[in-house]
Amino acid sequence: MASVSDISVSAAINLLSALAFLMAFAFLRLQPINDRVYFPKWYLKGIRASPRSSGPFVKKFVNLDVRMYLKFWNWMPAALRMPQPELIDHAGLDSAVYIRIYLLGLKIFVPIAILGFAVLVPVNWTGKALEHIEDLTFSNIDKLSISNIPSGSERFWAHLVMAYVFTFWTCYVLYKEYKIVSTMRLHFLASENRRPDQFTVLVRNVPPDPDESVSEHVEHFFCVNHPDHYLSHQVVYNANELAKMVEKKKSCQNWHTYYQTKYERNPEKRPTTKTGFWGLWGKTVDAIDYYAAEIEKLSEEETAEREKVMSDPKAIIPAAFVSFKSRCGAAVCAQTQQSSNPTIWLTEWAPEPRDVYWNNLAIPFVQLTIRRLLMAVAVFFLTFFFMIPIALVQSIANIEGIEKVLPFLKPLIEAGAIKSFIQGFLPGIALKIFLILLPTILMTLSKIEGFTSLSSLERRSAGKYHLFLLVNVFFGSIITGAAFEQLQSFLKQAPTEIPKTVGVTIPMKATFFITYIMVDGWAGIAAEILRLVPLVMFHIKNTFLVKTDQDREQAMDPGSINFATSEPRIQLYFLLGLVYSVVTPILLPFIIIFFAFSYMVFRHQIINVYDQKYESGATFWPDVHRRIIIALTISQLLLMGLLSTKKAANSTPFLIALPVLTIWFHLFCKGRFQSAFVIFPLQDAMVKDTLERATEPNLDLKEYLRDAYAHPVFKSVQLDKPKAVDDEESNPLVATKRNSRRDSQTGSDGIPETGV
Repeated sequence: MASVSDISVSAAINLLSALAFLMAFAFLRLQPINDRVYFPKWYLKGIRASPRSSGPFVKKFVNLDVRMYLKFWNWMPAALRMPQPELIDHAGLDSAVYIRIYLLGLKIFVPIAILGFAVLVPVNWTGKALEHIEDLTFSNIDKLSISNIPSGSERFWAHLVMAYVFTFWTCYVLYKEYKIVSTMRLHFLASENRRPDQFTVLVRNVPPDPDESVSEHVEHFFCVNHPDHYLSHQVVYNANELAKMVEKKKSCQNWHTYYQTKYERNPEKRPTTKTGFWGLWGKTVDAIDYYAAEIEKLSEEETAEREKVMSDPKAIIPAAFVSFKSRCGAAVCAQTQQSSNPTIWLTEWAPEPRDVYWNNLAIPFVQLTIRRLLMAVAVFFLTFFFMIPIALVQSIANIEGIEKVLPFLKPLIEAGAIKSFIQGFLPGIALKIFLILLPTILMTLSKIEGFTSLSSLERRSAGKYHLFLLVNVFFGSIITGAAFEQLQSFLKQAPTEIPKTVGVTIPMKATFFITYIMVDGWAGIAAEILRLVPLVMFHIKNTFLVKTDQDREQAMDPGSINFATSEPRIQLYFLLGLVYSVVTPILLPFIIIFFAFSYMVFRHQIINVYDQKYESGATFWPDVHRRIIIALTISQLLLMGLLSTKKAANSTPFLIALPVLTIWFHLFCKGRFQSAFVIFPLQDAMVKDTLERATEPNLDLKEYLRDAYAHPVFKSVQLDKPKAVDDEESNPLVATKRNSRRDSQTGSDGIPETGV
């Protein structure tokens, strides 16, 4: 069990680490040579140019202005200065709403911490129950928790009242924030500039027709069923293999450029490489000639594959991006059922072109259910088996417990400095290392499930990561920690006493989570702003690959908000704060520091660094709200279980109403606000259409949408798709090519068609 001195050592290590990262950032960001690393967003917007200076050559690389170093902390107030409307215009609604999650944490936990320290800390400190329990390991920090209250004490009424106060305050803040974000989203959708996805619907599971191609079938279906609004469509090609060729060719071109640049700098020696995997083995050849030949070969294969995809009807999959003449027409199609058979002609809003995940569009619809079932099973086993390293981490975190089972290790680990380091710092960093590879695994599982947009992939992966953190990091740490720490007591106790020991241990795990918060939430966030990996990679590329300004721009790696991992990580802090707000309030200041520091750091990154891959209009907010509700409900259930072990029979029944009220509140908010994140109001769509027709009467919408949803590998190629039916606007009820069934006039779904 970590003591006050252990926590102090951990705090010192993490504070010094965070300070070192911030000092390094403050220095590096001022150097002209690093300008593209720490301000790439302004370069991408064309507002900032590479620093130019006259005078000594060294000034091109090092900032010699001493006055700048005296103001190196000015990035902090600058990060907070940009107003929200300007931030939305600059970075998008997704980014602006994302950092509001940190602000939401401050709104919830600052008042809760003040109340907790004013009411609960004195009540817990004067309880003195831990001093009378034999064979129990505890520290002075644990005296500030609910564990220090004697069983059956009337003091538990203070915790019950505070549980109600904290719940009502959390729900109030959540309601206000949900209302603000939904208003921001509707205003954003109403005021944003024209985008292709506003007019486009993704149609999947197009039924086969023996007489028509997929393109003709889609065209005729929408001309018949949406005659006043249908404009055009873009069929989806299975170009995954072609995309792999293009990517491989690009990699070869980069290597060719690298070796060519290397040769130009040292003409006396031709560079060589090996033909095996990653150039590690195989025949040694001239690198420049080898990659030139590879590029030529791949170009020929790419041309052949491109022609094959464009000419092979089997390369067209039963899906299409269908565009409409108005936003209102697209909204009607996206939000209605197209056929009496609910498994065909499935429509949904098309992601914006940047958001489309093209690889998954080629997955047959019938496979999706099977894929998602298999991935659910895989996530279950992954979550279960990850308990093993979590238990290992917890064994490191509880030295006293191990000493009771393995006493021969006591001389080694009892040394003061070693013990403080192991208990105060090592558990948190070990847990963070175990979690490094997890996001990549979960994102791979989400891709296999078949989602068609990057935003949906990230939201799905975030859901998996949240479940994993909840089961393994939170419950796993508590359960395995209790098992290791109190193993000696478990072996000697009667079975009826074990729940009491576990109940006492839950609040005592706050010391472990404090160390984790400091490692992940303090030093980890400070490392985020330093951007050490992008800094090193930029200078490597700048040294060996960059030959033109375009090359230098491509060498920049602005990155983006990794919603799939960052949002679930924030939810872990919400969970810890809500669970321990009543149980062990001493944990709250550490969480508040995390939210405040993260808000400032990510605001700076969003303004100056990150370049978002897509814009979803904050569609992730309902997930944020729901997960905080889950955390609140878990905190209430754990408090009920804890009080039941403390013989607080008089007060425990009053907690039953809290989960019921919390779930009712969630359903109320869902009915009140969630529709704003799922559907687009027809009234708003009509207003935008009317305004656009008045201000841009000569807009050629078909030309604007022509290549918007063409596969990236076809962007520069005009697809040889069937020509649209002539005069479709004046005569939308066009004739079909179903000659064999023209008499019966029966559609491909078995339902008689009208008007065909």
